[in-house]
Amino acid sequence: MILLAALAAAPLDAKPAQPTEQQRLAARASAVTITRDRLGIAHVRGTTDADAVFGMIYAQAEDDFPRIETNYLTSLGRLAEADGEKALWSDLRQRLWIDPAELQTRYGASPAWLRRLMDAWADGLNFYLATHPGTRPRVLTRFEPWMALAFSEGSIGGDISYVDLEPLKALYDGKAARAALARDEAPQGSNGIAIAPKRSASGNALLLINPHTSFFFRDVVQMTSAEGLNAYGAVTWGQFFIYQGFNARAGWMHTSSGLDNRDEFAVRLARMADGRLGYRFGGDVRPMGMKPISIRVRQADGTLATRSFTTLHTMHGPVIRSEGGRLVSFAIMDNPVKALEQSFRRTKATSLKQLMEVSALRANSSNNTLFADAAGNIAYLHPQFVPLRDHRFDYRGVVDGSDPRTAWRGLHTVDSLPNLINPPSGFAFNVNDAPWPGAGKGSLEARRFPAYMDQWGWNPRTDHALALLEGTHGFTAEGLRAAAYDTANPGFDKLLPALFAAYDRLPRGDRRRRALAEPIALLKGWDRRWSKDSEALGLAVQWAETMWAQALGSDRPPNDEEVGYQRMTSAPAHVHLTALEQAVARLTELYGSWRVKWGDINRFQRNDGAIEQTFDDRKPSIAVGFPSARWGSLAAFEASTYPGTRKRYGVRGNSFVAVVEFTAQGPRAMAVTAGGVHGNPASPHFADQAQAYADGRLQPVPFDPRDVAAQAVAVYRPGERR
Repeated sequence: MILLAALAAAPLDAKPAQPTEQQRLAARASAVTITRDRLGIAHVRGTTDADAVFGMIYAQAEDDFPRIETNYLTSLGRLAEADGEKALWSDLRQRLWIDPAELQTRYGASPAWLRRLMDAWADGLNFYLATHPGTRPRVLTRFEPWMALAFSEGSIGGDISYVDLEPLKALYDGKAARAALARDEAPQGSNGIAIAPKRSASGNALLLINPHTSFFFRDVVQMTSAEGLNAYGAVTWGQFFIYQGFNARAGWMHTSSGLDNRDEFAVRLARMADGRLGYRFGGDVRPMGMKPISIRVRQADGTLATRSFTTLHTMHGPVIRSEGGRLVSFAIMDNPVKALEQSFRRTKATSLKQLMEVSALRANSSNNTLFADAAGNIAYLHPQFVPLRDHRFDYRGVVDGSDPRTAWRGLHTVDSLPNLINPPSGFAFNVNDAPWPGAGKGSLEARRFPAYMDQWGWNPRTDHALALLEGTHGFTAEGLRAAAYDTANPGFDKLLPALFAAYDRLPRGDRRRRALAEPIALLKGWDRRWSKDSEALGLAVQWAETMWAQALGSDRPPNDEEVGYQRMTSAPAHVHLTALEQAVARLTELYGSWRVKWGDINRFQRNDGAIEQTFDDRKPSIAVGFPSARWGSLAAFEASTYPGTRKRYGVRGNSFVAVVEFTAQGPRAMAVTAGGVHGNPASPHFADQAQAYADGRLQPVPFDPRDVAAQAVAVYRPGERR
């Protein structure tokens, strides 16, 4: 009776209690399973694509939440809230394009399926924070779905990063003082090779995935759903799409491109009729856009101060500096919704036809793509965001933005780009060079394309890749792996003859004949291949680095490797000999002898979880045989000494390396990643791949559900205790 009375008293329109945020997220987690294999790699399975995104980003946060947060602080232009004044100008640069209010509007206008993925992304990160109270974010205690649009393209440096901070500061700070801003001069890039069935031993297509990035820049995951998603590979921390990897039928690899699709437009200032600031465009005066931006900056006492700026914009883009009495605007792709859509849809493309359909979005601005599929197709695709421009102007420099003829006129169609689709040679490659020899010498004619299609030209890896590919048939997966670690350094084939000639021309009585006799003999007897035991390699690298610094100094043209080699080989004889004397002296200073085994000084070390770790000669490290890609090695290890160290420690180069064969039964792959997938030094997966990485020893990838189950170490749902 009491129950009936209660029911009778209840309002007829009573609604069931709504679940709390935590209950809603926990219910979402119940649709996700995470399987960790013996290397700690997460294999995430969800009912829907959104479920897979939820679980994948949760697993990433388990692996290294600090890197996720740092990537979004950087992308949102909020890094100064954590790092203080030193991040102020990079934040301002980012905020010239990244406006939270605008991103929220774009999120609301996104396709419904993409909003579901962004919602799941935010939910996964927030559920991780809710279930891991021990994780202390520096700033971002809650993620909103629209934030995913701030970081929609997974390359190591987005288009915005090309804006020089020094003149930006001079313009908006109102001071002419130079900013103490370091320039990263190490080569950055990647190798991608696709092998067609006609050149493979098995008759199956093969793909080499070999990005050269800063170490620990990406996690490795597999994400699957009942909606057709099934992708494995490297994912940039905090993003919800596999950036470089493969699915059940196809694979894709990105290399940084020398395409010029970022332009600088200088405009002449003028006053509007009403006195407002404007700029000339043809015979008109257009109003100068003005946008207030406020940035919070962490102070030494932990409080936040606000710095406010009024930034300027023209029709071409934000104003980034003043030059010769004119203001310079920077024009780049600014379509994060399409960029995110293309990045995710690419992971579900199982054929060349589907890849081309996705590429038609034309929202990939910075990367070439190497592709192979189970049907035997291979391809090299140029970046698809390529503005149409007037060929009479040189867009590789600053153009007159007040001249209407220089304005962008839409985009090139995909079929008008320098692509290579199923080339007759049976291979396609890119090593951050021009696309012209990408399927063999003469496979594309540069004169048929506008000059802005490439500004990087040649590098010594071009010669290396061509020598390996043009001379080889019957590739196996192991053969492609061996090619990726081929020990030749063809750059020294170009550089050393000038040094030898300079030495041989020395007068008989010149003191350098005796002083340099042994170093010259060592280099002349060297086969120019890398190995951990090579003494000649250490001497050659030290000499070449000295030559490089003198040849280029602070001058960094877009085609710096092409220019650098030209300048080094044509340098006067005394420059070559002096550089060798300096190299001998430097090695002796550091190691007590100029004869030292390369592996004794070229080391991999991961001793803390910091994004910029501190190296220490007293702590364990691992010998690495391969050197910088600058000297033509396909395998790359960019290393140098650091304050307090004598040994050289790597910070970028080979990061995730994979070889995939696309068989009728599914992909067969092997891979390795730098160090390990976990960012916590206490984890067994912090550095468990370090030795395999240094040895170039790729491990079989569990992709099929049966293989994943056989290697399973832990199976759980997000939020469950492990």
